[in-house]
Amino acid sequence: MKLDYVQALKRVNEARGAWIIHGQEPLLEQNLLDTFRKAWQQQEVERQRYDISSVNDWKNVFNALNSLSLFSQQLAIEVHGNIKPDANGLKQLKSYIQHNEHNLLLIVLPKQDSSSLKSAFFQVVEANGVVVPLTATYPQDRQRILSIEADKLGIQLNNDAWQWLMQHHEHNLLAAKNSLMRVADTFPDIKQIQIEQLYACLQDQSRYTTYDLSDALLTGNLAQSVKIYQYLLAAGEPDSLILWTLSKEMRLLMQLFEQPQNALQLGIWKTKVSLYQQALRRLNPRQFLKWPELLLAIDAAIKGMSKENSEHLMLQAISELCGTTLFPSFS
Repeated sequence: MKLDYVQALKRVNEARGAWIIHGQEPLLEQNLLDTFRKAWQQQEVERQRYDISSVNDWKNVFNALNSLSLFSQQLAIEVHGNIKPDANGLKQLKSYIQHNEHNLLLIVLPKQDSSSLKSAFFQVVEANGVVVPLTATYPQDRQRILSIEADKLGIQLNNDAWQWLMQHHEHNLLAAKNSLMRVADTFPDIKQIQIEQLYACLQDQSRYTTYDLSDALLTGNLAQSVKIYQYLLAAGEPDSLILWTLSKEMRLLMQLFEQPQNALQLGIWKTKVSLYQQALRRLNPRQFLKWPELLLAIDAAIKGMSKENSEHLMLQAISELCGTTLFPSFS
């Protein structure tokens, strides 16, 4: 079964078996995961998380699914990564789906290409479980999703304000949500937001989002990038979302270097293609070789799996994207 994001939100409480959520929309991923975790807590479902770095890690996932603790009646296992099970893992997956009606295997993947979506792994889950693409392709989809966010904040936008917000942020749902939060904070006594309030609020350049960080990184403006990063930290932006932004830009630049004619197919907005091309001309491709290692180090530091300072490592990633190296260990 395939569900869209809004349909998936409505099915969270009854989710069992195997689910895949995949895409490159951090707002949709975070909202859906938060909804799942809240439901598990309310239902007293034991939650475990596994990060897949090799095919062998799937053994731990299936072992856990088949062994409840003494204190649990149900188990929810969250799997993060982009490595799919091998043939033996697929057999175990099929067996789990056929014989386990109470637990949930929630697999969180980044955006998948067309060949991955046709793989046996996806076919097994779609035929026996649920697949949720985290996409918002059309303007009406994005407005529907953002309307849910506006309802949470207790505000409504008139038609002109919606049109301006959508144009201002193009396809960036996370930035649009941040703008909704900003206008709700700025005008706490106004529930029906007009374009005048939205425009006045969003012209305040003293506030930044990860969207602004992306633009500064692509233009190679190190001072502005560091300023925005420090603002985001002070504003309480989750480290994971900042890392997602850095990872996205690094991944797109590496992919565009390998496939210079496929910018739109890679998910780069038409209005941003020239920015990415300029960044590639500025950067030395030899830098790309160390980027995956640096991103893994940041992820480990954020999760407390290493003694390194995540803020220092993220500053290193920011400088790398701007064409500068701070520390020789990642040069």
